[in-house]
Amino acid sequence: MAAMHKRGVTAIWIGLISNILLCLMKITAGLLLASPVLLADGINNGGDILATLVALSSSIISRKPADDDHPYGHGKAEVIASALVAIILALAALWICAEAVRALFGEPKPESSLALLAASVSLVWKLALYVYTVRIGRAAKSKSVLATAYDHLADVYTSLAAVAGITLAILGGQYGWTWAAYGDPAASIIVSLLILRLAYKMAREAADILMEKNAPREKLDRYCKLIGKISHIKQIERVRAREHGHYITVDVHIVIPGGFTVQQGHDICCQVRELIMEDDPDVVEVLVHLSPWHPESAVPESHAPINQTKVGAGG
Repeated sequence: MAAMHKRGVTAIWIGLISNILLCLMKITAGLLLASPVLLADGINNGGDILATLVALSSSIISRKPADDDHPYGHGKAEVIASALVAIILALAALWICAEAVRALFGEPKPESSLALLAASVSLVWKLALYVYTVRIGRAAKSKSVLATAYDHLADVYTSLAAVAGITLAILGGQYGWTWAAYGDPAASIIVSLLILRLAYKMAREAADILMEKNAPREKLDRYCKLIGKISHIKQIERVRAREHGHYITVDVHIVIPGGFTVQQGHDICCQVRELIMEDDPDVVEVLVHLSPWHPESAVPESHAPINQTKVGAGG
């Protein structure tokens, strides 16, 4: 786990350094070559630097151990960072769209082959960064690393639009295609919509975790099957699980014979905890609540048989 975290932080650092270099390259090239497309793309990379700094700081904070003020750890720092990156992406998309609409009604400017080269380098660079970062983010289950990867993906979209727009502008200048000069702003509008969609997906996932949405039904069903293998458990009252960034905590409510001693109940709790944590390495804590079962008493209506567990329901 520590090794994966280190790889994740390294990936974010590589992204940060890359964003700084690309930002300087694009703004310099945009000013020297009078390319509004490159200049806009470079300014967009400035927002990427901010997003990467947010992801980097949250990745470091999220790995701090639990303390008195944060007994469940600091894992949600990554989720907050993911939400902030989504907001930055949404703002960047709106800015790109506004600039593209303004360019549609302005006087088109000629583009050069050097501007095309700079945009192409950015496209290949960002595509490689995305592939590298998203693999590490998925392996480490890190929301901040994945947010950085999706930020790179948004830049792939914008760089692709820049390459297409500059290419059309160059061809239009050579063959007299007046409409080709507007290819870049048209492509940029489409790209801004793609980035907005990506930002919405990231924001929704972050909101679900912050609002403590239950884990997927398939995962909860697997926990129930594991618990059902333990003898003496009469009923599974409730199973809930929630994400805390890169790890999960599980709440279990089970019913055992009322005549069992405290030690017997404790041993069953340990079995439940060990089974779930051995099966799912993402789980770092399992809280087990016990209720007594008496054969001579009627089964309370709120209790479900072991094969009709209330998965994720409140109690």
